[in-house]
Amino acid sequence: MSLSKSVSAQAGAAFLKGLIMFLFAIAVFARASHQLFTGASPEASIMGLIGVVALLANLLCLLLLTRYRKDNLNMSSVWLCSRNDIIANTSVLAAAVLVSLTHSILPDLAVGLLLTFVFAKSAGKILSQSWRQMQQAQ
Repeated sequence: MSLSKSVSAQAGAAFLKGLIMFLFAIAVFARASHQLFTGASPEASIMGLIGVVALLANLLCLLLLTRYRKDNLNMSSVWLCSRNDIIANTSVLAAAVLVSLTHSILPDLAVGLLLTFVFAKSAGKILSQSWRQMQQAQ
């Protein structure tokens, strides 16, 4: 009984993380859509600075989490979140360079769409795995 509660609690935590990842996907898509329709131009230097600081922090987190990523679904979901953050940081840095060179919002929009896809795909994976695990624990 206590083992199934533990598995159920881990699955519940992973499910919550999956929901948060999906909300990030929606937020990134909404921001990209808003930017497209308003024509708001991002500030490349701010994008670059924040991207570098965030990338360094997320690389450290990912390195610390890597050996635990297969321990259970909860750790797997945390590792996926960190991996997604590194993809996002790297993409933002690339977009910052391209925005600076081209003076166009298109690179930032492309990154927004890419990140929407990455976050939504990861969220779907975590949500389905955690849902199955919660059903099995009952």
